[in-house]
Amino acid sequence: MIPWETLDSAPLPGGGELRLKRRGAEFSIMLGANELMNSRLSGSEEALAGLAAERLAGRKAPRILIGGLGMGFTLRAALASFDTDARIIVAELVPKVVDWALGPMAGLFAGCLDDARVSVTVADVGALIAAAPAEYDAILLDVDNGPDGLTVAGNDALYGEAGLAVTRAALNPGGVLAVWSQGPDRSFTQRLERAGFAVEAVTVRAGRGGRGKRHVIWLAKRS
Repeated sequence: MIPWETLDSAPLPGGGELRLKRRGAEFSIMLGANELMNSRLSGSEEALAGLAAERLAGRKAPRILIGGLGMGFTLRAALASFDTDARIIVAELVPKVVDWALGPMAGLFAGCLDDARVSVTVADVGALIAAAPAEYDAILLDVDNGPDGLTVAGNDALYGEAGLAVTRAALNPGGVLAVWSQGPDRSFTQRLERAGFAVEAVTVRAGRGGRGKRHVIWLAKRS
């Protein structure tokens, strides 16, 4: 079997380190002993964008904010799912993740960063949300392993009631907040409801073709 090779590492704000690894054509991003993402498992990240787009069907010139660049699966799915008049802003907290997208993982991104609809900002997605009331039609969050699986401790504010109220204010009427998680969390569903969202929790598979672990995507609509 081909061994894993560590290509690079990147410090996280507040502590911890991401490591980019490669084994043949397969990539992995690790945080400690935990694998945050793997290039073979893109189904649920793609569903994050596709399910949100379905709920915004027919909306003209939508503005979409994606929290987390990762391996580009959510971005590529958003480009495929939204019309050519969409504008997609990606917020990535860790500068080296952007470097990896332009360097060793460029093949995974397949040129999507060159699409005229896309802009990438090295920033805290929470700060962009707070700075933009009634700005977005969809906010897609894939910055952690779920509301309780935090990659960066500061992200906790995104999932509390106060943070969800700020996110709701950043959405246009009928806009959708979509949140990826490695598993269910009933208390998060309740917090979304208390924040004034109409909520669906959809179970999707990690891999393509209905295979792999079950992940959860919350689709929370601002009524």
